[in-house]
Amino acid sequence: MPGVKRLGVAVDFSPCSIKALKWTVDNVVKEGDHLILVVVRHAENYEHGEMQLWETTGSPLIPLAEFSEPTFMKRYELKPEPEVIDIVSTAARQKNIVVLMKIYWGDAREKLCEAIDHVPLDYLTVGNRGLGPLQRVIMGSVSNYVVNNATCPVTVVKTSDHHH
Repeated sequence: MPGVKRLGVAVDFSPCSIKALKWTVDNVVKEGDHLILVVVRHAENYEHGEMQLWETTGSPLIPLAEFSEPTFMKRYELKPEPEVIDIVSTAARQKNIVVLMKIYWGDAREKLCEAIDHVPLDYLTVGNRGLGPLQRVIMGSVSNYVVNNATCPVTVVKTSDHHH
Protein backbone atom coordinates (compact mmCIF):
# COMPACT_ATOMS: atom_id res chain seq x y z
CA MET A 1 0.00 0.00 0.00
CA PRO A 2 1.40 3.42 -0.84
CA GLY A 3 1.93 5.65 2.15
CA VAL A 4 2.25 2.81 4.67
CA LYS A 5 4.97 3.60 7.16
CA ARG A 6 6.95 1.15 9.29
CA LEU A 7 7.14 2.88 12.66
CA GLY A 8 9.44 1.43 15.29
CA VAL A 9 9.30 1.91 19.04
CA ALA A 10 12.11 0.73 21.31
CA VAL A 11 10.36 -1.20 24.08
CA ASP A 12 12.02 -2.67 27.16
CA PHE A 13 8.74 -2.59 29.15
CA SER A 14 10.05 0.14 31.47
CA PRO A 15 7.77 3.10 32.28
CA CYS A 16 9.72 5.39 29.93
CA SER A 17 9.44 2.96 27.00
CA ILE A 18 5.71 2.50 27.65
CA LYS A 19 5.37 6.30 27.62
CA ALA A 20 7.21 6.39 24.27
CA LEU A 21 4.86 3.72 22.90
CA LYS A 22 1.76 5.65 24.01
CA TRP A 23 3.17 8.86 22.53
CA THR A 24 3.83 7.16 19.19
CA VAL A 25 0.34 5.63 19.05
CA ASP A 26 -1.28 8.98 19.94
CA ASN A 27 0.85 11.25 17.75
CA VAL A 28 2.45 9.37 14.86
CA VAL A 29 0.54 6.21 13.92
CA LYS A 30 -1.94 6.57 11.05
CA GLU A 31 -4.41 4.08 9.65
CA GLY A 32 -2.73 1.25 7.77
CA ASP A 33 0.74 1.82 9.28
CA HIS A 34 2.89 -0.99 10.61
CA LEU A 35 3.92 -0.49 14.25
CA ILE A 36 6.99 -2.54 15.15
CA LEU A 37 7.95 -2.98 18.79
CA VAL A 38 11.73 -3.40 18.86
CA VAL A 39 12.84 -5.28 21.96
CA VAL A 40 16.54 -5.67 22.76
CA ARG A 41 17.50 -8.21 25.40
CA HIS A 42 20.90 -8.63 27.04
CA ALA A 43 23.17 -11.00 25.14
CA GLU A 44 23.25 -13.54 27.96
CA ASN A 45 19.52 -14.15 27.40
CA TYR A 46 19.94 -16.15 24.17
CA GLU A 47 22.05 -19.01 25.37
CA HIS A 48 19.91 -21.91 24.28
CA GLY A 49 17.43 -23.29 21.80
CA GLU A 50 16.11 -21.50 18.76
CA MET A 51 17.40 -18.15 19.93
CA GLN A 52 20.95 -19.03 18.86
CA LEU A 53 19.68 -18.94 15.28
CA TRP A 54 18.65 -15.32 15.74
CA GLU A 55 21.68 -14.02 17.60
CA THR A 56 22.79 -11.85 14.68
CA THR A 57 19.56 -11.23 12.75
CA GLY A 58 17.08 -10.98 15.61
CA SER A 59 13.84 -12.92 15.80
CA PRO A 60 11.41 -13.16 12.92
CA LEU A 61 8.74 -10.44 12.95
CA ILE A 62 6.19 -11.68 15.48
CA PRO A 63 2.53 -10.73 14.89
CA LEU A 64 0.41 -9.28 17.72
CA ALA A 65 -1.73 -12.45 17.90
CA GLU A 66 1.41 -14.42 18.80
CA PHE A 67 3.27 -11.99 21.06
CA SER A 68 0.13 -11.38 23.11
CA GLU A 69 -0.02 -15.14 23.80
CA PRO A 70 2.11 -15.96 26.90
CA THR A 71 2.71 -19.61 25.97
CA PHE A 72 4.03 -18.61 22.53
CA MET A 73 6.36 -16.01 24.05
CA LYS A 74 7.96 -18.59 26.37
CA ARG A 75 10.02 -19.68 23.35
CA TYR A 76 11.68 -16.23 23.50
CA GLU A 77 11.79 -16.22 27.31
CA LEU A 78 9.93 -12.94 27.21
CA LYS A 79 6.79 -11.90 29.04
CA PRO A 80 5.42 -8.66 27.58
CA GLU A 81 3.78 -6.25 30.04
CA PRO A 82 -0.03 -6.47 29.91
CA GLU A 83 -0.15 -2.67 29.57
CA VAL A 84 1.89 -2.86 26.34
CA ILE A 85 -0.39 -5.57 24.93
CA ASP A 86 -3.41 -3.43 25.85
CA ILE A 87 -1.99 -0.29 24.18
CA VAL A 88 -1.13 -2.02 20.91
CA SER A 89 -4.29 -4.17 20.80
CA THR A 90 -6.43 -1.04 21.17
CA ALA A 91 -4.38 0.79 18.54
CA ALA A 92 -4.66 -2.15 16.13
CA ARG A 93 -8.46 -2.10 16.47
CA GLN A 94 -9.02 1.65 16.49
CA LYS A 95 -6.48 2.70 13.86
CA ASN A 96 -6.54 -0.43 11.71
CA ILE A 97 -2.77 -0.96 11.91
CA VAL A 98 -0.51 -4.01 11.79
CA VAL A 99 1.45 -4.54 15.02
CA LEU A 100 4.61 -6.66 15.03
CA MET A 101 7.43 -7.35 17.48
CA LYS A 102 11.10 -7.93 16.66
CA ILE A 103 13.47 -9.18 19.36
CA TYR A 104 17.23 -8.68 19.28
CA TRP A 105 19.92 -9.84 21.67
CA GLY A 106 22.94 -7.65 22.43
CA ASP A 107 23.76 -3.97 22.91
CA ALA A 108 20.61 -1.86 22.67
CA ARG A 109 22.39 1.03 20.97
CA GLU A 110 23.76 -1.09 18.13
CA LYS A 111 20.72 -3.34 17.74
CA LEU A 112 18.26 -0.42 17.50
CA CYS A 113 20.33 1.08 14.68
CA GLU A 114 20.50 -2.36 13.00
CA ALA A 115 16.70 -2.66 13.24
CA ILE A 116 16.29 0.63 11.37
CA ASP A 117 18.26 -0.76 8.44
CA HIS A 118 17.14 -4.39 8.52
CA VAL A 119 13.41 -4.31 9.32
CA PRO A 120 13.57 -1.59 7.76
CA LEU A 121 12.00 1.26 9.73
CA ASP A 122 10.90 4.66 8.43
CA TYR A 123 10.87 6.18 11.90
CA LEU A 124 11.88 5.21 15.46
CA THR A 125 10.70 6.42 18.87
CA VAL A 126 12.83 5.80 21.95
CA GLY A 127 12.22 6.62 25.58
CA ASN A 128 14.68 8.47 27.75
CA ARG A 129 15.44 7.14 31.21
CA GLY A 130 16.49 10.57 32.40
CA LEU A 131 19.98 9.58 33.47
CA GLY A 132 22.02 12.22 35.23
CA PRO A 133 25.22 13.49 33.59
CA LEU A 134 27.49 11.09 35.50
CA GLN A 135 25.32 8.03 34.79
CA ARG A 136 25.21 9.01 31.12
CA VAL A 137 29.02 9.11 30.97
CA ILE A 138 29.39 5.76 32.74
CA MET A 139 26.53 3.84 31.11
CA GLY A 140 26.17 5.71 27.86
CA SER A 141 22.85 7.00 26.65
CA VAL A 142 21.00 4.65 24.31
CA SER A 143 18.80 7.47 23.02
CA ASN A 144 21.79 9.75 22.39
CA TYR A 145 23.65 7.05 20.47
CA VAL A 146 20.59 6.20 18.35
CA VAL A 147 19.84 9.86 17.54
CA ASN A 148 23.43 10.33 16.35
CA ASN A 149 23.75 7.07 14.38
CA ALA A 150 20.28 6.26 13.04
CA THR A 151 19.53 6.37 9.32
CA CYS A 152 15.91 7.48 9.85
CA PRO A 153 14.17 10.18 11.90
CA VAL A 154 14.21 9.46 15.65
CA THR A 155 12.05 10.99 18.36
CA VAL A 156 13.10 10.81 22.00
CA VAL A 157 10.19 10.90 24.43
CA LYS A 158 11.49 12.23 27.73
CA THR A 159 10.27 11.21 31.14
CA SER A 160 8.55 14.04 32.98
CA ASP A 161 10.19 13.47 36.37
CA HIS A 162 13.44 15.43 36.41
CA HIS A 163 16.28 14.38 38.72
CA HIS A 164 18.78 17.19 39.15
